[in-house]
Amino acid sequence: MRVIDTHTEGEPTRVILEGGPDLGQGSVAQLAQRLAEQHPDFYTATLLEPRGHDAMVGALLVPNSRSDCCTGVIYFNPVGNLGMCGHATLGTVVALAHLGQLQPGTHRFETPVGVVEVELHDANTASVRNIESYRYRKNVAVEVPDVGNVTGDIAWGGNWFFLVKDSPVPLEFERIDDLTRVALRIKNALKQQGITGQDGAEVDHVELFGPPHRSDTDSRNFVLCPGGAYDRSPCGTGCSAKLACLAEDGLLKPDTTWIQESIINSIYTLSYKTGDKGGVIPTITGSAYVTAITELIFHAKDPYRYGITAG
Repeated sequence: MRVIDTHTEGEPTRVILEGGPDLGQGSVAQLAQRLAEQHPDFYTATLLEPRGHDAMVGALLVPNSRSDCCTGVIYFNPVGNLGMCGHATLGTVVALAHLGQLQPGTHRFETPVGVVEVELHDANTASVRNIESYRYRKNVAVEVPDVGNVTGDIAWGGNWFFLVKDSPVPLEFERIDDLTRVALRIKNALKQQGITGQDGAEVDHVELFGPPHRSDTDSRNFVLCPGGAYDRSPCGTGCSAKLACLAEDGLLKPDTTWIQESIINSIYTLSYKTGDKGGVIPTITGSAYVTAITELIFHAKDPYRYGITAG
């Protein structure tokens, strides 16, 4: 399996160029469903140890069904598909540019949740125009064991997020373990108390906010991803959900810049336009860098060919 690895503002992406499963024909949404139903070991095999680690996100290139797109992409992490992924989109366009397959300019990717537009500014910098994002519920209270009452917004930015305005734990890099533990408890409490996104969708990302450390940013965040790893970048879909909340509260006007700082101090520059359905169309700008081009080998006798998992 031929892959190219990148990181976007610190968060890794593994783009699968060749050797992925044959998913047949259809829309990218249909191909993503087949991947989940027919190839459950694909996620752990490509991303977890001994070939990767639990913070990795994958981007499987697949044929696009739309003539206005240059490729189809299925985003995934070690536990399954992601609807969209901002940092992986930035990583994918930079990876394809590095291989000479894309030039600076505007390109369109077909994803399982819709078409996203990517403008490649130079070899390492790009902007993603995400799908329409919106807030589903405001000021949702959840009782979290050993934490107490936590209030946040439920919003969609390509994935479902629970956004906590004031983090129960200081957003310090040295507190990663504490932040992860608290965010996991919040996520589990949401599930146990039946608090969901629209149509009963699981809220599988938790985003904690606090004051920035840098003088040139507006906010600092910590994002827990579905597999239990934290996002090293400010999280593109999480930032999209945040913009939807800011817009609805009247705290950020269209075409106004918002700079989001991650737990490792990396940044995304953000803005939005008003969407057709009452939400926002976010634009996320960040930088990505190629870290490796390699071939993954899956030996038939390797006991860990599908990754190291609890199973």
